[in-house]
Amino acid sequence: MDKKTEKTNSACSCPCTGENGASCAAGHNSSPNREAPPGAGVSCGLSPSGGALQSEDAQETGEAYTVIGVRFKRAGKIYYFDPADLQLQPGSEVIVETARGLEYGYVMVGPKQVSAAEITQPLKKVIRIATEQDRIQLAENKEKEKKAFTIGLEKISQHKLEMKLIDVEYTFDRNKIIFYFTADGRIDFRELVKDLASVFKTRIELRQIGVRDEAKMIGGLGVCGRSLCCATFLGDFEPVSIKMAKEQNLSLNPTKISGICGRLMCCLKFESDSYREAKNELPAIGATVSYQGRKGRVIEQDLLRETLIIAFSDEEKVEAALGEVEF
Repeated sequence: MDKKTEKTNSACSCPCTGENGASCAAGHNSSPNREAPPGAGVSCGLSPSGGALQSEDAQETGEAYTVIGVRFKRAGKIYYFDPADLQLQPGSEVIVETARGLEYGYVMVGPKQVSAAEITQPLKKVIRIATEQDRIQLAENKEKEKKAFTIGLEKISQHKLEMKLIDVEYTFDRNKIIFYFTADGRIDFRELVKDLASVFKTRIELRQIGVRDEAKMIGGLGVCGRSLCCATFLGDFEPVSIKMAKEQNLSLNPTKISGICGRLMCCLKFESDSYREAKNELPAIGATVSYQGRKGRVIEQDLLRETLIIAFSDEEKVEAALGEVEF
């Protein structure tokens, strides 16, 4: 294979090689459809939890570091970097060094102190504050990505590969082009990589992603009518279970609790704790309660309205607010 090319059939979660997936050539590992912390040797500092910033202040004991939180993509995870002597605040645009080269990032968290346990060494420094020339180069990269996407579609068609091209990304320094795609199984794209490398004269990486990552990249509208959570503010995919739907008294019809990706909706997870707390404040189904001096049994709960349906011995049923019930 041409020394300018490289290939991988999986996705990587770190900003050094893209977001979300199973593994990458650098040896970073994660579960499917979930971002994971880069391993040793990654050119970015991040917390042990996989890059998500922790709100706790630096521990009183042990060495403390001054860091800033940088995000590379919309709804992407936030990673720690050393601000060096630069005066940076949320909203600043910076150029930082990562394992795949220089990258253009956005400061989301201003300078703060964290303990050594919250970062992964070596903690890389911010190279510089982004200049007007950097912004021009970023805009040029976006235009190049559109052209590369069209060429990628043509080459995939020529090679008759059963794969769906989702997105194309240039690294900021243009040393690599990453083609994101989905497929039902593993794809032998070695000849495609060679063909693309001969066209673009740079390193080529093909990265297979899952359906949740596809929805995050493309975006869209959920059943609620709003933009997809994963594409707007969720930095990480967390496991979602059918139990969460049961706790929220939702229909277990798959078409009603699945997102456009075909997986259980992400909002089931981040609303789960609120429902669980509300449920703990209400008497359980089957519990005996007192309402207006009468004893009855709880047969239904409305967690959002904080009301109960109470059945009495004479088969009468009453809806009562939580504050009107003794239990």
